[in-house]
Amino acid sequence: MHVDLFTLYLLAIGTLFASAGMTLWEHRTHPGRSRELKILAAGYATLGVGVGAAIWRSALPGVWGAALSNLVIMTGYLLIAHGLAVMNGRQNRVASAVIMGVLAIAWIIAGTRGETVMWLYLTAIPISLASAMAMRELLRNHSLKWSQAHRIAVIATGVHTFVYAFRAAVLPWLATHYGQSLLPIVSKVTMYEGVLYSVVLPMTLLRLVRDETHGQLLQESQTDYLTRLGNRRWFFEEGARVLSRAGTRERVALLAFDLDQFKAINDRYGHQTGDDVLKTFASIARAALGQETLLARIGGEEFAALIAGRDEAEVQALGETIAARFASAAQPADAAGLRTTVSIGLALTHGAQAHAEAATLTDLLAAADSALYRAKSLGGNRLELAQGIERSSRV
Repeated sequence: MHVDLFTLYLLAIGTLFASAGMTLWEHRTHPGRSRELKILAAGYATLGVGVGAAIWRSALPGVWGAALSNLVIMTGYLLIAHGLAVMNGRQNRVASAVIMGVLAIAWIIAGTRGETVMWLYLTAIPISLASAMAMRELLRNHSLKWSQAHRIAVIATGVHTFVYAFRAAVLPWLATHYGQSLLPIVSKVTMYEGVLYSVVLPMTLLRLVRDETHGQLLQESQTDYLTRLGNRRWFFEEGARVLSRAGTRERVALLAFDLDQFKAINDRYGHQTGDDVLKTFASIARAALGQETLLARIGGEEFAALIAGRDEAEVQALGETIAARFASAAQPADAAGLRTTVSIGLALTHGAQAHAEAATLTDLLAAADSALYRAKSLGGNRLELAQGIERSSRV
């Protein structure tokens, strides 16, 4: 099917404005990316205005029509690159200002006599640079999930960069050697690619933002709102994976924690103090265990940690460190007789002195809970090992 250049221009304008509208609509449902989506929507709309102005550029006298439409088009490309930079917490304002300044000066120098060369060849250079800037920001963005949509967005900006670099570097040579008849063909190919770019890039960027929002919602559903540790559901899902990977070859230990006298502290000093105690314990436990350890709040004042690849002595020392640090942490005001301490139960999946093999996380947690209850019955503020290990550690 034959499609003339004018129709391709109109198609590009329509897709750009449609992309701008969709992107602007999405900013309301993605508040974390609202600013970036507004910038991208402005970029698509500006690019559409510039392409529309390019159709009627001959309506203005001299070089003004071509120069102004080209500068508007460049503004659109630079806004897109800037929006992607903002996603990375960066700014492209200086680079954008330099590109726009150099382009404006080039049009002034070229004047009417150099209009054709500028329009056909030289203006492709800043477009290629702006597309390369956008591709660079996509490659540097670690907050957006690296997925099929991310790869497509990188490819779309990469192809756009290559097409305009080719137009600037190779097309003049081809036109010189094979005649001006190539120019209409290249213009059509460029517009076909531009239409694809105006559809593919906005749609993949929206998909990336949606995936990011979905991931954040999923993370929130797996996170305890108060301590920012994992919650019970997350702990059992991830813990099952840890046990499956470890199999029978690697030792896995589970520490079950229960804060002593927490209800009494809550009743005497109020829920705000109780919340502060929970957050203090979570901070101490996370600092001692490190980010690689599965640590979750699985109940009101109950916590659990799953540690793979450590021997019994190491895990016991970690538990004792947590208990000691928590006991020495700031106490509630006038807390005579009410101290923030923790009781700990320790169970292991295998080993000469460990509890019997735990086939599931539920079994392992039950063994650790049994040791935990024994620690509480002995006065709390201690670590007890699961049955079969008679030693206990008084903090």
